[in-house]
Amino acid sequence: MNFTLVQLRYFVAAARHRSMTGASRELMVSQSAISAAIAHLEREFGVQLLVRHHAKGLSLTASGERFLGEARGLLSHADEMAASAKAFGGALRGRLTLGCADAIAPFHLPPLLAEFATRCPEVEVGLSDGRDDADLREDLLEGACELALMHDLGDGDALEGELLAQIPPHVVVAPGHGLAGEKAVPLRAFADDPMIVLDLPHHREYTASLVRRAAINPPVRFRSRSPELVRALVAAGQGFAILGRRPATDTTYDGGRVVPLDLTDDLPPLPLLLAHARGIRPTRRAAAFAAVCRDRFLRPGPQVPQVPQD
Repeated sequence: MNFTLVQLRYFVAAARHRSMTGASRELMVSQSAISAAIAHLEREFGVQLLVRHHAKGLSLTASGERFLGEARGLLSHADEMAASAKAFGGALRGRLTLGCADAIAPFHLPPLLAEFATRCPEVEVGLSDGRDDADLREDLLEGACELALMHDLGDGDALEGELLAQIPPHVVVAPGHGLAGEKAVPLRAFADDPMIVLDLPHHREYTASLVRRAAINPPVRFRSRSPELVRALVAAGQGFAILGRRPATDTTYDGGRVVPLDLTDDLPPLPLLLAHARGIRPTRRAAAFAAVCRDRFLRPGPQVPQVPQD
């Protein structure tokens, strides 16, 4: 094969910007140089990678989408090889970009990043946070991040996920609720209570599946994408909520308090997954972060095809 890493970088930049102009500005080279590099790749591999739309930029063909993932993987490994050569086999260097779902990040990212910084102090970590599982799936497939902590791999086999933990659901109520003195209750006990829904994509569907299992239909009073707002509304007596991971404190941001209750029902837990794109060999940096995750959660997890929905 007769192609260069520079040509791959030009292609990846054009695909990211969906524009020759944007790639030219980023790389500070002429548009003709980028166009020539991509044309060379298309001739070399015998496939069309990009569709040029007059005055409307670029779009990737199906072959281009697959090639983009491979190109990003190869460039990442080339960067890692250069960093390793400079280190003469010493400490890991370079950049690792991690993704993490909104509902997971506050609980798990800080200790994981602190431990990783201790083990690999010369690796620069970038974060793709403020994302839901659907966003993270796209980030992984496009190469915007190499690993992601998430709940749901989605349909198909584009991603692989290592199961780190199973998080049982629980209910939170206000201190004045009639069941606040209990330790564990069935979900059906809240059939007539107003519910506050954590309105993050995967958690929303997960909550709905639990409610269906319990054969109840509680009225929804509020929905929010913020776990802390959900807890504050519960503390203010506005309803109950079904949540996953428990914070270290029952106090809310505004000084209120919630009471967590275990559920006696046989309900599926929320999986915590460390995901990556299928078929992409992890860099040494990614492998080192995965090892930190396994150590924190005390056991290696099996490969799972997708998160169970029921």
